[in-house]
Amino acid sequence: MALSDAPQWNRQGRDWPNRDASRFVTDGGVRWHVQVMGEGPVILLLHGAGAATHSWRGLAPKLAQSCTVVAPDLPGHGFTGMPGREGLKLDGMAKGVAALMTALKLQPDLIVGHSAGAAIALRMQMTGAGGRAGVVAINGALSPFPGVAGHIFPTLARLLFLNPAAIGLFAWRARQPGVVERLMESTGSRIDGAGLEGYRALIGASGHVAGTLGMMSGWDLNALAADFARYQAPLTLIASEGDLAVPMKVSREARDRIAGAKLVRLGRLGHLAHEEDPGQLAALILEHLNTHTPLSSPADLRDAADGA
Repeated sequence: MALSDAPQWNRQGRDWPNRDASRFVTDGGVRWHVQVMGEGPVILLLHGAGAATHSWRGLAPKLAQSCTVVAPDLPGHGFTGMPGREGLKLDGMAKGVAALMTALKLQPDLIVGHSAGAAIALRMQMTGAGGRAGVVAINGALSPFPGVAGHIFPTLARLLFLNPAAIGLFAWRARQPGVVERLMESTGSRIDGAGLEGYRALIGASGHVAGTLGMMSGWDLNALAADFARYQAPLTLIASEGDLAVPMKVSREARDRIAGAKLVRLGRLGHLAHEEDPGQLAALILEHLNTHTPLSSPADLRDAADGA
């Protein structure tokens, strides 16, 4: 997929949420778009498949009132460049984000992941790239689709990823009136106009669609689930009862298999809970951070991170 088919910062990015916090960093052969704001303990935000930093438009500024917030566009998503095929897989993305944090000279105290971003967060934590406060997973996509769908969906994504014409057709269709609204509602969430505009800009760009399909085609959640017993850090699993994309039972099953994991249920929200009610999610994330961070002040936390 040509670079010109990806979202362009001087076009789709002109009115990007929290644009003042954006910067571009080249690492590992990939030009990353990342937003950094605030001061204090470092919280790394990882969006889900098909999203980008705009997904944190309401949550990131709230967390930045007391923390340093780092939010990248994942490889092949938003305004971050397309990596090689390995860089779109779960382990490849975890390594890529960890390397980006090293390039930024920041170590996360806490990783917050939404949907597929939660899987990356757990893999990073398992490989030593996380922090003392572990992970908060928001409607985490932590297990494969059940039954035959678990085989068909990755195969279909792989076939589409290899077909530029199909990708272009999908992007063209997404630009038609009402399509993005219906797609968002299919997740069980109702989001604001800024969120809809962000998804419309992304899904209407075939380069972003290609990155999403490439991610889905190489995603191995069976291997992640097999490693749940290795996870030894704090973990809060936030699950929405109204989520139509990732059933709550996925979080329940992860809670039952990961020692010490805590499950928090949200009643009225959907898959994009952090976009619907950023205030509530910010409170839950900060509660987790305060509970699992043993040091008493942001200055102490920064000193500890510098000496790690």
